[in-house]
Amino acid sequence: MHAMLSHDIGGPETLKLTELPDPQPKDKEVIVRVHAAGVNFPDTLMIRDLYQMKPPRPFAPGGEIAGEIASIGKDVTGFAVGDRVLALTGYGGFATHLAVEPARLVKIPDDMPYDEAACFIFTYGTSYHALKDRAHLREGESLLILGAAGGVGAAAIELGKAAGARVIAAVSSEEKAAFCKSIGADDALIYPRDMDRDAQKAFSAEIKKIAGPDGVNVVYDAVGGAYAEPAVRALAWEGRFLVVGFPAGIPKLPLNLTLLKGCQVVGVFWGASTMRDPKGHMQNVSDLFGLYAAGKIKPRISARFPLAQAADALVMMQDRKVMGKVVVTME
Repeated sequence: MHAMLSHDIGGPETLKLTELPDPQPKDKEVIVRVHAAGVNFPDTLMIRDLYQMKPPRPFAPGGEIAGEIASIGKDVTGFAVGDRVLALTGYGGFATHLAVEPARLVKIPDDMPYDEAACFIFTYGTSYHALKDRAHLREGESLLILGAAGGVGAAAIELGKAAGARVIAAVSSEEKAAFCKSIGADDALIYPRDMDRDAQKAFSAEIKKIAGPDGVNVVYDAVGGAYAEPAVRALAWEGRFLVVGFPAGIPKLPLNLTLLKGCQVVGVFWGASTMRDPKGHMQNVSDLFGLYAAGKIKPRISARFPLAQAADALVMMQDRKVMGKVVVTME
């Protein structure tokens, strides 16, 4: 087998394509022949030791895979060699073969391509948990998405529309705005790369101009940094501000705003929720497969890289150039 390994703390350039012995399944494991691995922002943090999960080195990044079961260990039930599956692995996915616990596997429909399956659960799972379980988004409400052209943002656009919301996509370029409108956003606005105080005030005013003077009902913040406060200022009464990610830095919010607006600041830790509420997670997965079958959601893959070029995929992700999803393929 081959894997793209992180031997030392650092950026994508530190990864090395390495040949390893083929793995053999332990008693309660299966070996998945990986066909594709989704690329997500945590991958760029993990190799720098900046993520909450710090695997022992050497390790392969890649927390989301799809492939077929190549072999099965003793005491494994419910799966067979040849089953088409996806898995949330945390890390290890940038490899041709991977040992996985059966509890992490989900069988995928026969008509779902491996590259789409490898981009499915992390982004749609995060955004569905955020909008359904945490924000309780209702039909007719307005939804502002910061970082809307990225993986979780694009998923939130589709899921927001499926829920009957009016979706406003906030992005950093005209190209990204056009992409968001092409996948269903009702409106799009462009924020500057450098958000000083004047820019914050202008951004908040622009949100209200589009959403109406009462503001937006739900903000999905996958950006953080200086973009968070103006979005909170644009919330409607009893609005919900979803804390999803911080690629622009961890924001500091004046809490008097929560009092004045009667609003909620709600954390979205999807990974922990899947472990604390596995039944709820599996129901959400079932819902998502139903939405996929109905054509309401579909992973938007903008770039594919072979395993040997996985570092290039991570550079694209860390530089915030991704629209939709990026995939590493093993073929």
